[in-house]
Amino acid sequence: MKKLLLGTALSAVTATAALAASHSNEVKLGIILGFTGPIESLTPLMAASAELAMKEVSDSGALLGGATVTPVRADSTCVDAAAATAGAERLITSDGVKGIMGADCSGVTGAVLANVAVPNGIVMISPSATSPALSAAEDNGLFFRTSPSDARQGQVLADVLVERGITTVALSYTNNDYGKGLADSFEAAFKAAGGSVTLSTAHEDGKADYSAEVGALASAGGDALVVAGYVDQGGPGIIRAALDTGAFETFVLPDGMIGAALETTFGDEIDGSFGTLPGTDSEGAGMMLEMAEAAGFTGNSPYVGESYDAAALIMLAMQAAGSAEPADYKGKVFDVANAPGEPIYPGELAKALKILAEGGEIDYVGATAVELIGPGESAGSYKEIEIKGGKIETVAYR
Repeated sequence: MKKLLLGTALSAVTATAALAASHSNEVKLGIILGFTGPIESLTPLMAASAELAMKEVSDSGALLGGATVTPVRADSTCVDAAAATAGAERLITSDGVKGIMGADCSGVTGAVLANVAVPNGIVMISPSATSPALSAAEDNGLFFRTSPSDARQGQVLADVLVERGITTVALSYTNNDYGKGLADSFEAAFKAAGGSVTLSTAHEDGKADYSAEVGALASAGGDALVVAGYVDQGGPGIIRAALDTGAFETFVLPDGMIGAALETTFGDEIDGSFGTLPGTDSEGAGMMLEMAEAAGFTGNSPYVGESYDAAALIMLAMQAAGSAEPADYKGKVFDVANAPGEPIYPGELAKALKILAEGGEIDYVGATAVELIGPGESAGSYKEIEIKGGKIETVAYR
């Protein structure tokens, strides 16, 4: 009998220890972004923002009874699907991540989703993959994005042009899923609003000379040139060739073209040019700016807020499910992102974790006024920017 009692006691101790370990262990989250490639000037700040959310949660000691969160980075390159797939596979098989913040560019995001995330049952929340095609991707409920689809951006960009009295444009887009999806969305919306696209043509990234492409665009004419490209790749090449030849003076810049590198490259040469990118003037956006500044990085760079929000949603969904396993928490992402519940802003993740641990509900507003719709994507708010005195200035929110 004593042996039986001793065995039972040991079993109870072992079970208690195992339960404690399950709630105090390390949770690894992947961050897969294009640290090299056509948006490499943007991604360090995006990663820093996601890691800020992870540190906030770790410091709280409130996730799953005391788990710490460790970020693990991988390079998507933004454009090389094979490299992105290999990086994501390493995150899962070697590093053992329980979710992925990313990817960034639409083409590599689709490749990682189809080839890695879905087969392995891993949740992905992208802060910046905006191709409309991703709305219909087969994802088994594993894929979300804190940025809106370019189906929305195309309409917003068309509205801005019409309001500014521009009725004819030429259009150059990067030859990939992002560029083609945005170009198609914009062209349809602009034509529906009475505008005319004189020529819509793709450009390849990485070329030294874009004079031929710009020559064709110049021949077609237009009041402005829409450049749906990347700020660290072919987009600036198109602009430079247009400026050097006098083909266009005003450039319309969607989200992939907006970043500090634009100011460095062109300064006031493109004053009067304008564009759109996801953004909001909500209370959470101001909080994000203050937190980023305190942490030593720029909080108003493109997709910084969306990256913080993507990481936060993964961890909050884990808490709501009481588990770090993707199969358990994937169904909680919508629950924590949307009403009803206590509104949660940047810097309030500890508060949110406590509410969830006590069985309450939260409505994660975050840095970007998150509201998930349809197939798990942001409903979408945008800011309109203009180049003034060589600097990017926000002139309106939509």
